[in-house]
Amino acid sequence: MKIFSQVGKKLTDRLSEMLPTATVVAIPDRGMIEPGLEAEVLLTQTWGSDNIADAVARGVRWIHVLGTGVDRFPFERVGDCMVSCSRGASAIPIAEYVLAAMLAFEKRIPEIWLERQPEQWFGERLGGLYGKTLGLVGLGAIAQAVARRALAFDMNVVATRRSDAASPLPEVELTSLEDLAGRADHVVIAASATAETVGLIGATALAKMKRGVHIINVARGSLLDQEALRDALDAGLVARATLDTMVPEPLPAGHWMYDHPNVSLTPHISWSMPGAVDLLLERFLINLELYRAGKPLENVVDQSRGY
Repeated sequence: MKIFSQVGKKLTDRLSEMLPTATVVAIPDRGMIEPGLEAEVLLTQTWGSDNIADAVARGVRWIHVLGTGVDRFPFERVGDCMVSCSRGASAIPIAEYVLAAMLAFEKRIPEIWLERQPEQWFGERLGGLYGKTLGLVGLGAIAQAVARRALAFDMNVVATRRSDAASPLPEVELTSLEDLAGRADHVVIAASATAETVGLIGATALAKMKRGVHIINVARGSLLDQEALRDALDAGLVARATLDTMVPEPLPAGHWMYDHPNVSLTPHISWSMPGAVDLLLERFLINLELYRAGKPLENVVDQSRGY
């Protein structure tokens, strides 16, 4: 079996070592692909590549995206190729990021660190996660990983999801977005980015939120109306926004979110931890075995839904 790889030399070399019975061929992600090259499988990035149509024309039948979100993937250029992704592979590090953000908010870290002798000891008042309500917008693998960790802190967890399926975690109550907004102390945006979810958390949803709420976005920036968020922050309705995703990425110099005192920004790194890339790659290797065996693949993208 021949596999095209557009995920960099280091990962391509690792794949070659891990797959001695396959031929892994590194191809560029832009410009000309060497004439005569053919492959049945393409491993590429979440945004695809400039020359993906050329790669597909070389016999590719299945494309695996080495990432989770596929909102930037050029489906219109890959014909009837099956596309899968590494959905769920980043659930552990992102869930840890969310818990760290919630704890930092409640415990006022790093502002409580001492740099000089304070006016008095024992004077600070800190919050906690115990008994607080976590609202999850979306209930996929990432949100479920967040929920399990939040439950261990004795939080109440409510969630909203698109489907009518039962909650995969019996301790997590399914509810409407409106009800979630009014109850949650921390709101985590973890739904897929599609045409239907653009601006999902906008002025209407923000106006219904519990005063002093902490919003965390680990999905895509498009789900959160940033100008409506600015108004809610300035009005004191939202106490803090912790954003690992925003629009555009990267934010241009001088953007208001860099300087807002109640916004914490990180450069789309919530997925990062030691071994994070191995977890993404593992999903591809599992699917490769299924593909070779002629069995249905996991995490196949429903192109009509966009996730």
